[in-house]
Amino acid sequence: MDFIRVLIAILLPPLGVFLQVGFAGAFWLNILLTLLGYIPGIVHAVWIIAKR
Repeated sequence: MDFIRVLIAILLPPLGVFLQVGFAGAFWLNILLTLLGYIPGIVHAVWIIAKR
């Protein structure tokens, strides 16, 4: 299941974080990072998924 979440996080970083934590602060932070740059959003999403 984590492999699928990482794959989703690469394609749509906020969706990957949402599937992991829901509407928590990490989700909103990831949306902000993705808007500022796609790569920071991916890095944050993969980090959130790997951490939990």
